[in-house]
Amino acid sequence: MAFVDFISQLHTKTKRNYIERMAKYDKAHCAQIAKKLDKEYWDGERKYGYGGYYYDGRWKKVAGQMKKHYNLSSGQKVLDIGCGKGFFLYDLKSIMPDIEIRGIDVSEYALTHAKEEVKDFLDLGSACNLPYPDNYFDLVVSVNTLHYLYLNDLKKALEEISRVSKGGGYIVVESYRNEKEKANLLCWQLTCECFFTPGEWEWIFSEFGYKGDYSFVFFE
Repeated sequence: MAFVDFISQLHTKTKRNYIERMAKYDKAHCAQIAKKLDKEYWDGERKYGYGGYYYDGRWKKVAGQMKKHYNLSSGQKVLDIGCGKGFFLYDLKSIMPDIEIRGIDVSEYALTHAKEEVKDFLDLGSACNLPYPDNYFDLVVSVNTLHYLYLNDLKKALEEISRVSKGGGYIVVESYRNEKEKANLLCWQLTCECFFTPGEWEWIFSEFGYKGDYSFVFFE
């Protein structure tokens, strides 16, 4: 288990008005809407989520780095938990046409509006009950998804990741290192249920038997 950062290059480029989201809008109402993970969350107003989640090729660089770091090769299998509209899998497939991909997400809206090229590889379902065989995937990826779960379900999800993986895993979750980042996270988040420091996340990973790699998103 090791800290590996592929994500900060994307996350730190995003501009956020933390105070506006907390003070200007009815934050509780926005969170209720966002947690439906429907059109408003993906393609509605920014106060409900992404404000329009469209393909722009940003995951291609990350996919290339993962290919190199995990020494991925043709015929290997990669699962993306919380795949959304399948943009990461599309970019991975574009640089590795012979790799086998699979994605799973709880949002029917996201899967319906996914990239057409990967729709046939995406499943509707939960990280807590993955519909795949034991030791099936060479790499299991989950970016900005598992912090949506309560602790008991987080345990199930991490156990499921370990079950379906041959050993390779990469998880990214939201975290904070100081009070400023904690305040920014609380202001900005809409769907998170888990709020932990890096040390607490690492303890949870170890306690629940996860042996793959991980990284964090910080709201600086």
